[in-house]
Amino acid sequence: MTEEIIIAGFGGQGVLSMGKILAYSGVMQNQEVTWYPSYGPEMRGGTANVTVIVSDDRISSPILNEYDTAIILNQQSLDKFESKVKSGGLLLYDPNGISKPPTRKGIKIFQVEGTEEAAKMGNAKIFNMIVLGGFLKLKPIVKMENVKKGLEKSLPERHHNLIPLNLQAIKKGMEIVQEV
Repeated sequence: MTEEIIIAGFGGQGVLSMGKILAYSGVMQNQEVTWYPSYGPEMRGGTANVTVIVSDDRISSPILNEYDTAIILNQQSLDKFESKVKSGGLLLYDPNGISKPPTRKGIKIFQVEGTEEAAKMGNAKIFNMIVLGGFLKLKPIVKMENVKKGLEKSLPERHHNLIPLNLQAIKKGMEIVQEV
């Protein structure tokens, strides 16, 4: 199994954190992983993306031109990466901030209302974990016990009290993801 993923949005949306948690989760189950971030100098508010590869085999390069999955959090990223999803691949997006939804044929398109659900749950910062939950429902490439370990590894210890909320958000994303 090899899964090549691009996660893209604005800086400050937790794009890099999502990728880091996925990567650490893969490490926790003894898989080969790469985590390759890319962001502009403006970071918060500018565009950010991260390429994550999780594989049972050695990874030759972290640099990709096409992806098995694109997780998209803003319109600019949708415009840039929709065409780079491999035929038969998956595009998952949060519709908040998307003015022109994806229309590409030959790929599976799903949405998860992460922003809206995070507001209902009372913490806007967990929206990225809701989206991550939607992805893990569609492609369970890492086990939930390893996601918990990935959260423990990637979050500073002073924020470990937020791990149960993050896990709850991931479960909520698994419940609400839907095909478009």
